[in-house]
Amino acid sequence: MVIAGPAVVVVASFITLYLALSSPNTVLETESAAQSQAGAGASLAPAMTARNHAATGVVPAKP
Repeated sequence: MVIAGPAVVVVASFITLYLALSSPNTVLETESAAQSQAGAGASLAPAMTARNHAATGVVPAKP
């Protein structure tokens, strides 16, 4: 019983390793790299405004 616990963990780790190596996840591209670089500043603007508001407590002025 003392050896059964660690033995089960070793067997489970080999099963996990087999599953990870036999069926890797594929990377899905939703947009091209040029499109993502061009719109990166505009798409992050609301997040940056919220982060700055949370960090300082100052309500940003409306543009």
